[in-house]
Amino acid sequence: MDIQAVGAALIRPGQLLTDRGALSAAARWTQAVSEADGVFRIRLTPGVDPCEIAMRLREEGHRAGPNHVLTGQPLWFGGPASRPFPAAPLAAPSGRDGPQVRVAVVDTGIAAHPWWAKSDWYGRLGPEAADRPDGDGDGALEAQAGHGTFIAGLIQRRAPSAAFQVARVLGADGVGDEAGLLRALHRLRADPPQVLNLSLGCHTFDDQPSRLVADAVGSLESTVTVACAGNTASDRPFWPAALPSVVGVGALDAAQEHRAPFSAHGPWVDAWARGEWLTSTFLEFGEFEGFASWSGTSFAAALVSGAFAASPAVRDVADLPDSRQIPGLGVVVHST
Repeated sequence: MDIQAVGAALIRPGQLLTDRGALSAAARWTQAVSEADGVFRIRLTPGVDPCEIAMRLREEGHRAGPNHVLTGQPLWFGGPASRPFPAAPLAAPSGRDGPQVRVAVVDTGIAAHPWWAKSDWYGRLGPEAADRPDGDGDGALEAQAGHGTFIAGLIQRRAPSAAFQVARVLGADGVGDEAGLLRALHRLRADPPQVLNLSLGCHTFDDQPSRLVADAVGSLESTVTVACAGNTASDRPFWPAALPSVVGVGALDAAQEHRAPFSAHGPWVDAWARGEWLTSTFLEFGEFEGFASWSGTSFAAALVSGAFAASPAVRDVADLPDSRQIPGLGVVVHST
């Protein structure tokens, strides 16, 4: 799909996302409308600016916005360790017979792996949830293939009995959009997880949150939602991590004492965890034999999701076991 840069944000050109109530107000600019899982995507008539129309509809009290492009976050252009590296195998975590905590991983999908090959939750997944190594069929590993699989391993190392609900909203290139995220969040309402990991996000064209995403996350009232702060090295709000209802997670260096240089930061970041040179489950493809080392706020977020999954009664990040404070940053969730 096409991508258009608007200021320092990325959108799908000619697309507007709304709820049902805004359809009639947007009719004069509408060429076509599609609906899936409660999300209305308007194809605007040629030449119409979706950001301008979104602002006009908001002034009339409607929920509307352009279809922002989302990216997984080790995707930091020119950043360190922006690709995975093969790693030695890790022993599967013990203690998987404990009470199951359901964790939703909304990402690139999850691939088959010996750690969970015989688990009930993996047996229930369909092909639409698979993490695909070669999305374009050129024989090369895609830039963010294995991203969701890596995240699942990090969570399971901290919470061995975690059972995953999986939604693939990012391609193997690490790119998706707000419409896909909204559809996935809508489907989760039927069976809400205890923890939701969103290692993805975007800047918005006006630096304001999407009301559609905020309301979709808010509808999962019993779920702790964790999102990565982004690998932007700036304090510009990154969504959905900057939402008040979401635990936004920045990345620390390998020593867990300082902010990783690539990590976003600012008062909207709620927690910090190691984001440099983590090792976890990965694909079996080419030089990779099921494990990799990788860096990014994506993986710091997964560590915090794992901590919540290991302590399902906790809802405030400051109450997690082994959490501490780093002056000038905030709450740190220790990596075990």
